[in-house]
Amino acid sequence: SFNKELCIEKAYKLINMFEEEGFDRSRILIKLAATWEGIKAAEELEKNNIRCNLTLLFSFVQAQACAEAGVYLISPFVGRIYDWHKKITPIRTYSYEKDPGVMSVHRIYNYYKENGYSTIIMGASFRRKEQILGLAGCDRLTISPFLLSELESSTDIVERKLFNIKNNFNPGEKVTESDFRWLHNQDIMAVEKLSDGIRQFGYDQIKLEKMVADKF
Repeated sequence: SFNKELCIEKAYKLINMFEEEGFDRSRILIKLAATWEGIKAAEELEKNNIRCNLTLLFSFVQAQACAEAGVYLISPFVGRIYDWHKKITPIRTYSYEKDPGVMSVHRIYNYYKENGYSTIIMGASFRRKEQILGLAGCDRLTISPFLLSELESSTDIVERKLFNIKNNFNPGEKVTESDFRWLHNQDIMAVEKLSDGIRQFGYDQIKLEKMVADKF
């Protein structure tokens, strides 16, 4: 997560393994944490037709830097943003219009479309069907089987909430590394959730490696 060169090295290793088995790289997404180093690694990989999914995305500046890097897809974590705010104000009930995770994706979506960025926005990590309905019209959504089942049995009317309104491409100057680190640092939720997410993915990798090793 904090070493651009190692991210690139591992990505090429995975791509080569799939290509040796006859799978074209266009069918593969390399998943990277949306740290500055992860975003810069993705920028180089995308130039060589290696598509990247930038995950653990919580702050607006992360999304801004990803778009400027030309990454293929981002995964804003709606549910984890919601979890953090619910923990801070546990008695508060959020409508979808005021749900902080939904509001975050709305802001990113509008910014991308207004400035003509092609990066796909895939809302992720949902906790309630209302969050999904609040993002109707988003480029992509990744939804758990439980929530898909709940949606299937729901009688709620689905109304589009996000619209692709294209304006002239004029985003201004690119985000620098110091800009990125400073602006991300101002978002307490994003700092805490990015760090926690990286730790949890690290723990999960250790568990996975042990499970595979036990099979041998």
